[in-house]
Amino acid sequence: MKRSLGAKTVLYPAPVLVVGTYDSEGRANIMTAAWGGIACSKPPCVSISLRAATASHGNIMERKAFTISLPGEDNAAQADYAGIVSGRDHDKFEVLGLSAARSDLVDAPYVAEFPLVLECSVVGVHELGLHTQFIGEIADVKADESVLDAEGHIDLALLRPILFATDPGAYYGVGSLVGKAFSMGKGAAG
Repeated sequence: MKRSLGAKTVLYPAPVLVVGTYDSEGRANIMTAAWGGIACSKPPCVSISLRAATASHGNIMERKAFTISLPGEDNAAQADYAGIVSGRDHDKFEVLGLSAARSDLVDAPYVAEFPLVLECSVVGVHELGLHTQFIGEIADVKADESVLDAEGHIDLALLRPILFATDPGAYYGVGSLVGKAFSMGKGAAG
């Protein structure tokens, strides 16, 4: 029997997304968000949901662009810090010893030291209550060679992305391979 937990923000796992933006004066900022994911295949799009109170929200509204840098397990503390303090009060790149790389395709910076980056142009904005959902069309995905397999695909075991569990508010690594998608289910029907 299942026990009711009530209406709450629970969907496992939630990706840890470090969102990069520029403010009106061109200063690079990052913030960590977990409300996001793939929104469309064609064109390739992602969604992120941010509160209007954040500096990044205003930056995205003005610049119509953002990046998502995916931190690996080694960057978990840096990603956590980027979600704790405001870019209005702190230069997070400087404090964390990270480098802001300028995207060639969108008007937003990304974290040079993080192994995977999505560069996005805003194609949709939806007000959802406390959060605004931004839909970003992915202009490019950039990956460090160190996280690619022999065929040039992203290898999760090498990327080692971190995941967020809303309840109890903790970060986790990715577990072991369970099976091959679009294949293992073929024998499941009886």
